[in-house]
Formats: sequence, structure tokens, C-alpha cells
Amino acid sequence: MILPPPGILFVCLGNICRSPTAEYVARAEFDKLGLRVPVASRGLGDWHVGQGADPRAVAVAREAGYDLSPHRARQFNEDDFNRFTMVLAVDRATLAELRRRVSGDIPPPQRFLVAAGLASPELGDAGDVPDPYTGSTDDFREVLTLIRRGVDALALRLSGRTTDGDNPHASR
Repeated sequence: MILPPPGILFVCLGNICRSPTAEYVARAEFDKLGLRVPVASRGLGDWHVGQGADPRAVAVAREAGYDLSPHRARQFNEDDFNRFTMVLAVDRATLAELRRRVSGDIPPPQRFLVAAGLASPELGDAGDVPDPYTGSTDDFREVLTLIRRGVDALALRLSGRTTDGDNPHASR
């Protein structure tokens, strides 16, 4: 199997809430740790292509010190499997669609929180990052907290350390 170049792609439905939040949080946190891993995000659908991130996602991220304002939504393309080592779906439905699209000789996509070691594949919805799109600002805050925990755990794994209960950032 020929592996694509290093990099992580986060994928959600429209690329305006969860996946761009994961992208920009990962960029910032990886940079703080000296992890030189390219990070990007995409959406399965074309509804928001070219638009910025949801204003609620931008505001909540800004409160936490992350800048999502440069983001412009992009649609996932099968060629993205060849551009990134890890393609991470934010939920089971997105994962199922990505798995339907991947060819046999490419590393299979994974669910973000499972790849981060924070969830078991058997956990069902409990291993998903919920979609805050139709929710409140508090839903966006909860999603950001969950994504931060996932990015912290993923960073530990990428740096060769393991995820455990002693992670000081796990409660963020």
C-alpha cells in the first residue's frame, strides 16, 4: 500500500461548524507542541462551499483563542484520500459515507474521537461530535470542548505518547 503524504483531514457535513473547528484547533495546538502536521477540513455536501465558518462557531472559537475567520468551506473529493494520511470523520454517518467512497488500497477513514483514543468504535453516538448547526451557542461551546479534548489526545498519539487519565488537558 502506498501511503499518502502526512496530513490530517477532518470531515463533516457542510464544513462550516465541526470540521473547521477541528482544523483550526488542531493547527494551533499542534503548532504549540511543535508537531509539523498539515491539517485541513472538508464537508461532504456542497451547500456552503466558499462560505466562512458558521458565525457561532467563529465567536465561540474566538472566545477560546482560536481564529476561524480565514476559513472557507470546501467540499470533500475522493482525491482527498490521496492527499492526507488520516481522514477523520466527526461522526458515524460521515464515516459511513467516506468508507463507501474509499478504494481498497488507501488507508481507511476513521472516526475522529476513536482515532484520538477517546472513544471506542462500539460506543455509537457517544463517539460522535454532535452537530451544533441547529442548536444554541452553548451547543457550539460543548462541541469546541469536545474537539479540544480530541485534538489534545490526537496530538499525544501523534507525538508518540499515549492517552491516559493523567492528561491535564482532558477536562478542557
